[in-house]
Amino acid sequence: MSELTVPTPDANRSPTRPVITSETGDQRGPTGRPFGGRFRRLGEDILRTPSALVGLAIVGIFLVLAAVGPYVAPHSATEMVITDKFARPSLEHPFGTDAFGRDVFSRIIVGARLSFLLAATATLFSIVLGTPLGLIAGYSRGWIDEVLMRLTDALLALPSIVLALVIVTTLGSSLINVILAVGIVYAPRIARVVRSGTLALRDEEFVQAARARGESGRYIIFSEILPNTVAPLIVEASIRMGFAILLATSLSFLGLGASPPAPDWGLMINEARLHLFRAPWLTIFPSIAIALTIVGFNLLGDGIRDILDPRRVWAERKSEGV
Repeated sequence: MSELTVPTPDANRSPTRPVITSETGDQRGPTGRPFGGRFRRLGEDILRTPSALVGLAIVGIFLVLAAVGPYVAPHSATEMVITDKFARPSLEHPFGTDAFGRDVFSRIIVGARLSFLLAATATLFSIVLGTPLGLIAGYSRGWIDEVLMRLTDALLALPSIVLALVIVTTLGSSLINVILAVGIVYAPRIARVVRSGTLALRDEEFVQAARARGESGRYIIFSEILPNTVAPLIVEASIRMGFAILLATSLSFLGLGASPPAPDWGLMINEARLHLFRAPWLTIFPSIAIALTIVGFNLLGDGIRDILDPRRVWAERKSEGV
């Protein structure tokens, strides 16, 4: 049974937040949850969840390739060997070679770094942009919520690829602009997720207690509500990573992302489309890499969502007597 201990009032000190201490002696937040306790066993839960485990394995493989790819690739990703052009898959070239004699296997391995870097940066940008909007809209309500949500609805009404194309063509073709475009495209979705969580938390007892203590709205939003929206943010970010890779590679396929001879997966498919019937492996293997990455992130996101499901967490807390 948890025991609530309130510090002795002191006229010379500012009001102190109550601290909840469990029988085991660990401190808990205003909701009675251990600080970071929900994520402490996340790794163990992932290993017990098949979809999350498979997704983590796929994503982990590509992350390792992104980290060490340029050092373990059997051939140079950009070196042209004209005498080896359109070589079929073999032991020397497992995925064959392209029209310039470049090893496709090495280009896919090295290209993983660029794809993951673009997707991770764009996803982080969308979180930085969308999280404050969702928090402010959900907590403020009223006309502020209406204005912000109508703006997000306007962005969500446009297909992702169309909105990204408008942004990139307006700003110019470059990797930085691709990151900005993908981040802006997915920021409204992040804002919606955060707003939904904020609406569910704004009337909770620990938020009302913070208001009663005279805490400012900024403090309540970023110190009380934001930490409790981290779980859905993690789920959304993991799923968004897969879509960010798809959108970034789509822009590269359309010639608005990476420039030759960069080993970008989308650019590789664009260069291979003219040789689809002569050398189908040039299209097949980069497409498989993109598909596996997206499936991996989706499986990981779905698994984490199941692990962090509030009903499951509540059942665990009840079983532990919290």
